[in-house]
This record gives sequence, C-alpha cells and structure tokens, in this order.
Amino acid sequence: MKRSPGRGGLLSALVGTVVLALMLFPVYWMVNASLQPAGNTLGGGWFPLHPDFSGYATALRDQGHNLVTSLVVALGSAALSLALAAPAAHALARFRLRGTNVVLLGILTTQTVPSIVVANALYGAYNDLGLLNSHLGLVLADSTAGVPFAIVILHSFMRGIPEEIIEAARVDGAGRLRVFRSVVLPLSRNALITAGVFTFLFAWSDFLFALTLTTTDTVRPITLGVYRYLGAHTNQWNAVMATTVLASLPAAVLLVVAQRHVTSAATGAAVK
Repeated sequence: MKRSPGRGGLLSALVGTVVLALMLFPVYWMVNASLQPAGNTLGGGWFPLHPDFSGYATALRDQGHNLVTSLVVALGSAALSLALAAPAAHALARFRLRGTNVVLLGILTTQTVPSIVVANALYGAYNDLGLLNSHLGLVLADSTAGVPFAIVILHSFMRGIPEEIIEAARVDGAGRLRVFRSVVLPLSRNALITAGVFTFLFAWSDFLFALTLTTTDTVRPITLGVYRYLGAHTNQWNAVMATTVLASLPAAVLLVVAQRHVTSAATGAAVK
C-alpha cells in the first residue's frame, strides 16, 4: 500500500519547483527576448504572442561561421582527447607498474594549472609554429584540458573491468591491441561517451584559448563571437539573444541525448 506524501513531501516539492523556476527563468527570458522585435527587449511582454524571427536570421548571417568553427573545434578536441586518453587510461589500469599513482597524481595536478598560464605559453609556441588563427591550434589547446580529465574518468572505469574477461580474451588468442579494441573499449562505452561529452563541452565553452590564440576573424569560436557581438549590436538585443540561444543548443541537445550514458557511467563507477 502506497503511503501518501505528507506535508513535508509537498513542501519539498513546492520549494524544489520554485527553485527550479528561478534557475530556468534566465533561460526562458533569453528565448523570449530572442523572439521580440529589434530594440524591444526591455519593453517586451512576458510571452512572445507575435514572435519575430528576424533576430535568428541576423544571428545566423553574422555568427553562422563562428558556430561552425566551434563545432569543428569541439568535435576535434573530443576526438583527439579520447584517442589519447583511452589507451593511456587502459595502460595505467592494466599494467601494474611502479609509479602509476605518481603519474595519476601528475595528471590531476595539471588540472590545477590556471588556463591563462597555459594560454600564454601556447601563444609563444604557436607563433613560432604558425598555429595561430587555426582550427588545429584550438583543437590542441582545448585538448590540454580534455585529455587529463578523460584519462581520470576512463581510468576509474577501466580499473573496474573484471580481470577474468581480459584473461578469457587472451586465452582465445587475442593480443593486447585486440583485447583493447574488441573488449575494453566496448565495455567502456558509457565512460567513453561521458568523457567525450565533457571534453566537447570544455572546448565548446572555451573563451580564454579563443581570445588568446586567435587574432583575426578567419577562425573565431562562438564564445568569442558573442563577446564581440555585444559591443557591436547593443541596439539589436533580439539578435544577441538569438545568438546565445543558438550557442546553447548543441550543448543542451548533447546533454539530453547522452544523459542515459552519463548516468550509467557514474552509477557503474560508484558500484565498482
């Protein structure tokens, strides 16, 4: 027999609803403002009864190439981070070598280095190598944050893969590379997706590397595009808000699609 929720449960639900509404209100107002006529953001109503999509047309015209740049950089950074982190995490998890804990500690320590320090160091190197204002340069820069994070996530998961499964594959004649490719990676799918999602989000939301390592309009991520768009179009707030909505969509869609895998990876790591 189900027990009906008491006053405490109803009060908690009410408080949670109010807090959620307060947290989501800026997102709602951003979407609402993007559908208002130009220059009518502050005087617009609470609901766009007559939505105006001219702001989105302006945003796509002015910021479309920046969205594509961010997408290329984020996908490239996620792919490179996983390609480097997966074998590194597998080696640290499977090969019981002396100093493994020191290596993991060093990887974690890299996360504490301020990004501005890394960006300034990369600027000098990129200037000598000709990587300024390039997609490859931004991919490599964003991977400096994505690779250590992905190694930590994948290592904690791969360490929990039963040794019996690995040994059974070795008995069947599979080599180390085949075991890694055909056994470890499929079993680590949720962890790979989780690491890939967060490395994508790191690169998608990056502002500091974009500001430091790009000096022209040829390669400009959307974060930097929004920053400079504010100063140039302060009288067209519907276009500015439409740009922020478009910039938020890929991350929001990715999180919704990958939510099940992220939850499974977190639950699996906790159980193991």
